[in-house]
Amino acid sequence: MVVPMLAFLLAAADPQAAPTQPAPADTEIVKPVASVRVAFDRKGEVSIFTSGLADIAANRPVSPDDPVRIASISKLVVAIGVLRLVEQGRLDLDADVSRWLGWKLRNPAFPEKVITLRLLLSHRSSLTDRVDYVLPLDADMRAVLQNPRAWDDKHAPGSWWAYTNFNFPVVAAVMERATGERFDRLMDRLVLKPMKLDACYNWASCKPATAARAVVQYRENKPTKDDHHGAPPACPVSPASDGSCDLSVWRAGANGAIFAPQGGLRISGRGLARVGRMFLGNGMLDGVRILRPASVRLMETPLWTYDGSNGDIGGDISVQTPTGGFTCSYGLAVAFQATPVKGCRDDPFGDGKRRFGHSGDAYGLKAGLWIDKASGTGVAYFATDVADGPGARSAYTPTEEKLARGD
Repeated sequence: MVVPMLAFLLAAADPQAAPTQPAPADTEIVKPVASVRVAFDRKGEVSIFTSGLADIAANRPVSPDDPVRIASISKLVVAIGVLRLVEQGRLDLDADVSRWLGWKLRNPAFPEKVITLRLLLSHRSSLTDRVDYVLPLDADMRAVLQNPRAWDDKHAPGSWWAYTNFNFPVVAAVMERATGERFDRLMDRLVLKPMKLDACYNWASCKPATAARAVVQYRENKPTKDDHHGAPPACPVSPASDGSCDLSVWRAGANGAIFAPQGGLRISGRGLARVGRMFLGNGMLDGVRILRPASVRLMETPLWTYDGSNGDIGGDISVQTPTGGFTCSYGLAVAFQATPVKGCRDDPFGDGKRRFGHSGDAYGLKAGLWIDKASGTGVAYFATDVADGPGARSAYTPTEEKLARGD
């Protein structure tokens, strides 16, 4: 049953302020435009809470079935697709991705170091976001990656962790080259349809009725994404450099950024909970095998944990806003909480329990999918129009802390 959710307190704070500290108690209180939270266990949904509007102009209340651009949780779902191809023998996590791309992908500062899917998925490839990873439809991604600014010239692949969105357009290009299929359609075939998810990457593969229910994203009550007035967008992807939107220009692997694998998944709160339930089922969802148990174990295993000197948890060449210990342990597009290391503030639940999943943060949206395997429970949530600023117990915002705990 859907019941109204308690108003969430959001302490407004300057995201550039340093050092990062909890906002004072008398800070202005702001409520998100929309909030959705779905708690679940192995068998199904445990509770659903909603609050606010999916679309202010239409005065449309948000529902747990409305699709939203879930930001970086998209990466975790991409990894499910990659592992399905690994299981089929069509990809290899530890092979040089150049063999699929058809050209050599290398950090020019470390040309002898091979770059693999395992490094790309775990943000240890040495790619950076110093060049724009949101590319127009007709972009040549290979040419963009030949720019030395795209690379970290101080840390070799595999030696350093830095959160980098551009890893995932490269992953998408590899998937396209390995299969000959367009990324959004491939993800629909490999992951979304088998899991019975009414979802898509960058709208092209979603039904018009699904796009009509889109959650508009806001920042300070101004639309930032998916304000399409109840209709599918005029162009479902970033238009070409001349403004055109002809998807027939797609060529496998030429531009893995077209369907925004790093953040462009549109999925509902209920759909996101189904993804979490698949993990609780060790790869099974409602009687359907999605991943083998061995693949699930791979995704549940950290590949990097902060030790004080082996990665960027505060913001440098790949992070525009300091994260203040937001992420301190990471695997194959999966983040882990809570990390008992100095400088880490990665536990919005505040209970020190081990969880895995991913957060999302873009265009004023904050989102999370977190799974507690020990207790067999999890939670999926999102809120729109959330200001940056740390909460009382973590580097997550006050809104995220409340959504995580269900306060």
